[in-house]
Amino acid sequence: MTGKEPKQHWNPDRYEANAGFVADLGSDTLDLLDAQSGERILDLGCGHGKLTVRLKDMGCDVIGIDASAEQVAAAQELDLDARVMDATRLDFETEFDAVFSNAALHWIKEADAVIEGVFKALKPGGRFVGEFGGSGNVAAVAGALVEVLESRGVAIADVWPWYFPTVDDYRVRLEAAGFDVEEIFLFERPTPIPGDIEGWLDTFCESFLKAVPKDERPAFVDRVRDLLAPILRDADGNWNVDYVRLRFRALKGGAP
Repeated sequence: MTGKEPKQHWNPDRYEANAGFVADLGSDTLDLLDAQSGERILDLGCGHGKLTVRLKDMGCDVIGIDASAEQVAAAQELDLDARVMDATRLDFETEFDAVFSNAALHWIKEADAVIEGVFKALKPGGRFVGEFGGSGNVAAVAGALVEVLESRGVAIADVWPWYFPTVDDYRVRLEAAGFDVEEIFLFERPTPIPGDIEGWLDTFCESFLKAVPKDERPAFVDRVRDLLAPILRDADGNWNVDYVRLRFRALKGGAP
């Protein structure tokens, strides 16, 4: 322990209340995975296990990993093999038929380390399938956060938590590690969120919020909300966040 307040932590109950839609929207990526009963699958960034348990119910031998001990504990309550692990330091070798990841990879800036670890973990012919935030993801939200923080003299590079690559960037990284990229694309997915944008900011933007003194955070959130309301809130008061996702499927060369 360093004694410093972590920039981002994950509370399973808060996550489900404000972001349960993230796992719900993972169904298309599960379809792209095309998991088969009996396959051994690694769920990278399993969170509280909402998608991992679906893989288990399909008859897969699945391990979930996540950096959040709180999320892993919640996944274990679903009787899942879930483990606390750093995705940049995967400790597997030629073990999995597939590695699956939903809405996690944009939280890991060391993309090459993740990709190399996944390649090592897969059997020859194994597949790496995932979806995460791509170039342009939550651009309006990020713009508002940057505007308000810069007005306070905060250096954005010190608090920016995300990696949102272009298709070309991520394809090059996959191919450099030895993957054959079968499919990779960006798509816009404006996403309705439950309740107010404040809950979304509280769940996903801790690194920005913690750059502001605690007693000033309510005013900071109010200002960000005011900037976003004309862009992301509809006439009925519903909020839609400007998600842009990158989805891909890549194979590790060699006969399965």
